[in-house]
Amino acid sequence: MYRMISLLTLAAALVATFGPALRADQKDSNQTKLHSAITPTPRDAKWMPRHEKFVEIAKRGDIDLLFLGDSITDAWGGEGHGKGGGSEIFDNEFKSKKAANFGIGGDRTQHVLWRLQNGEFDSIKPKALMLMIGTNNSNGKDNSADEIAEGVEAIMREIQKRSPKTKVLLLAIFPRATGKDPAAREAQSAKLVAVNARIAKLDDGGKQVKFMDIGQKFKAEDGSIPKEIMPDQLHLSPKGYRIWADAVTPALEEMLK
Repeated sequence: MYRMISLLTLAAALVATFGPALRADQKDSNQTKLHSAITPTPRDAKWMPRHEKFVEIAKRGDIDLLFLGDSITDAWGGEGHGKGGGSEIFDNEFKSKKAANFGIGGDRTQHVLWRLQNGEFDSIKPKALMLMIGTNNSNGKDNSADEIAEGVEAIMREIQKRSPKTKVLLLAIFPRATGKDPAAREAQSAKLVAVNARIAKLDDGGKQVKFMDIGQKFKAEDGSIPKEIMPDQLHLSPKGYRIWADAVTPALEEMLK
């Protein structure tokens, strides 16, 4: 009897931590299987001051719009960041909307999840949040498409648990074409397409979550990624950030009303 109670307690703890998916049609038998993408994890000593800076910014409050993600988001700039490809746009067009940028280069889903659970989301309840995360989980055999999607879903649950009224603009992971091996590039692209197909189901018609896939805007007609938009086939140029801003600003402004 004791063993049965212990097993039930463990199962309840797993569900409480990682929970059911946001909608009933996304329930998956893998949802409670532990893997790296859903295990909240900090990084190294050089990373921690970035997190602590964001906690400090959060404690000051007065944030209506939050950007959250990895290096692609990091390069929007803002307080706690260096100058990136999107800095000028962020300063001129988003600061007036009481925006803050909590992107950190190299982050994976598990790192963003840890940050949300350790101070970055304790003192703020933004009206709108733009999230894109997962590309760093997709290298080689790091995580499967389902695991990456589960990581994004865990982040979404954490956001909604801590700030239920925050509206989320969830972006599809941007296309990339890094690496010298064509087969590996194709496999990674296919993985990201699968992730995006799954997380698109988190869209609830715009009530709290709006999913947007703007990846095609970064591609040429032949499907390639122009270097003037992504010089290294992963990170955006200022022209790329202009495309991004133009694509999402109307949705963000609607969420901020």
